[in-house]
Amino acid sequence: MESQNYKNHTRYYAPHHFVFLPLLIVLEGIGIYKVFNDEQNQLSWILFSIVIFLIFYLAIMLRQHYALVLQNRIVRLEFRQRYFEIFGLRSDVVEEKLTFGQIAALRFAHDEEFKIFLEKALKEKMNGDTIKKSIKEWRPDHHRV
Repeated sequence: MESQNYKNHTRYYAPHHFVFLPLLIVLEGIGIYKVFNDEQNQLSWILFSIVIFLIFYLAIMLRQHYALVLQNRIVRLEFRQRYFEIFGLRSDVVEEKLTFGQIAALRFAHDEEFKIFLEKALKEKMNGDTIKKSIKEWRPDHHRV
């Protein structure tokens, strides 16, 4: 497996991204084409296009919403567990001062960098993207949604 870093840490789900969504786009294209080229059934093609668009929209939004909400909860739990393992303290006070972007970025840093970037995030308000770009020893996460 390729070593994970900032440039390659995104992930795709092939059936969704490369089969289902492209199929919906093709069907939407056919529907729009037929709206303008089949005057006899124009109303049916308009309805077809609207339904396909709604399915496409719902597929994107529901998949993203459910996966992201669950993933965000898990990332927060991982932060709490890791903070406790490193510092031996509850993370409640610290976690309230961090944005989710900062918390998410910190999980890619190994323990020593975690401490450094946590301090910078708290004191200098270093944002998540800057934290990720600054990580020297990337801690991969191959189990993300």
